[in-house]
Amino acid sequence: MGVFGIDLGTTNSAIARIDADGRPEVLVGLNGEPTVPSVVLFASAHDHVVGEGARRQSRLDPEHVCALVKRRMGDADWRFMAHGQTWSAPAVSSLILKSLAADAEFAGADTVRRVVITVPAYFGDEERRATIQAGTYAGFDVAGVLSEPIAAALAYGFGRLDGSIAMDKGGARETVLVYDLGGGTFDATVIELADRRISVLAVEGDHQLGGADWDERIALHLSQQFCAANPDAEDPLDDSAGSQMLVLAAERAKHELTDAESTEVVIAHDGARAVITLTRTELEAMTSSLMRRTIDLTKACLAAAEQRGVHGVDRVLLVGGSSRMPMVARELRAELGLDGELRDPDLSVARGAALYGEKLEMERLVVADLVTRGRLRDGAEISEASPTDLEQSIARVAASFGQPVSLVRRMIDIRVDTVVSRGFGVLALDPYNGLAASWLVHRNQTLPIRVRRSYGTVRADQDQIELTIVEQQGQAASTRPEDSKVLVEGRMHIPPGYSAGSEVRVTFEMGFDGVLHVTAYHVDADIPLNLAVQTGATLSAADVARELDQLQRTRRRPA
Repeated sequence: MGVFGIDLGTTNSAIARIDADGRPEVLVGLNGEPTVPSVVLFASAHDHVVGEGARRQSRLDPEHVCALVKRRMGDADWRFMAHGQTWSAPAVSSLILKSLAADAEFAGADTVRRVVITVPAYFGDEERRATIQAGTYAGFDVAGVLSEPIAAALAYGFGRLDGSIAMDKGGARETVLVYDLGGGTFDATVIELADRRISVLAVEGDHQLGGADWDERIALHLSQQFCAANPDAEDPLDDSAGSQMLVLAAERAKHELTDAESTEVVIAHDGARAVITLTRTELEAMTSSLMRRTIDLTKACLAAAEQRGVHGVDRVLLVGGSSRMPMVARELRAELGLDGELRDPDLSVARGAALYGEKLEMERLVVADLVTRGRLRDGAEISEASPTDLEQSIARVAASFGQPVSLVRRMIDIRVDTVVSRGFGVLALDPYNGLAASWLVHRNQTLPIRVRRSYGTVRADQDQIELTIVEQQGQAASTRPEDSKVLVEGRMHIPPGYSAGSEVRVTFEMGFDGVLHVTAYHVDADIPLNLAVQTGATLSAADVARELDQLQRTRRRPA
């Protein structure tokens, strides 16, 4: 029905749709593979290469190759410079998205317009906004931003009972831990599946931790071994091409050690050569602190879920290509007593995104039919329709697309309850402690959220109010302003004449996409302040215009 699911990954990306039989299908790219490396080569000011071709060129032309850009999403100051041009993370990501769409259309798919893009569960407001900006740059209508663990759980639920959505009404309740170790990010998420409802109970993560960090540790080890064998040769890490060579060799070695106990790596650099034997035991020793970090975050996630009444998990889903490493399953078992299951770790997120996109599209069409027939007011939720009217519209939509009524009904019945991964608040003056963070939205609070809190002006005849919105940094919410990240600052001008303590109402609203909207209202002066949260990561109008011009001028070159 025209909504595609995209897993915009740190190291690899994929696009999926729902096929004629109602099943999620990952579309194969021009490289013949279901995933495309998330790498862009800026070959000139007017053309670029995306995917494996860019990845291969990274050794020969590292200054013009951009990789791991997902780690830069939400970073206001980061730019990639190539051929006299600068590119923000959303702009680079949009080239990857456009490449996925072009490959999908070449493979026979409909034109890619409406999409659901997945993000790590631990992404905050800025990173999610940057992802939406990337989709907009690519020319998409972003129907939704979906957390990767939810997408994986959707794919798991779909496949559990022979291709139907498994969360049958009245069925068994199942608590699932999704351990998602991707190429550049890590999430641990506790999810409950019951009555066709997916409920996120707790989230932990680190979007600067992933398989690429394992690669860096291996590359450093290979460099040290090469230099020990060739003391007169240049260290490969001191040369950009040499560094890229080591990282690629490290990645290959990591993959080989998933199945083998040892592997040999040949390093040739600066006229010297070394054959280095690397064992799985050595790999695990040099990356043990990285593995420990994922275990600690997983424990914190389970502890947060326990506070919400969860006292154990029924299943552990291992998601993300890096979760294939044997050390992952072994450490989860040793540290937590949990047995992980590898279920389509590379593609489950894209499949789940396509399923969610199908759900959104079916809901949209059913609601449109209800409104057209006068059975639902415009702007109302689908839940407000009567059961009889809803069944009639479901049947009409199913017939128009040749889909079974039962499939459309099951998709519409799915409910996704998720939580916010960070806390959000305002800076307020505490009479005892001075300026402090006052939290309105708390980490792991269920979405959607609408919360209102009243504050007072500081002094009589105050002529303006400064509103500073902050985001929680770290696992614990702190009242100290320096422990928080400022997202946006706004000012409300008010006429003089009001006493100190006159009421200012602040409202935070956050939808399922995790994007924050803020309003403030001075009650006595009857003055509103609507803050479009233009975060530090939000590009200025001038930046957007410039990048749109660059995007229109650059063309994708075949690899």
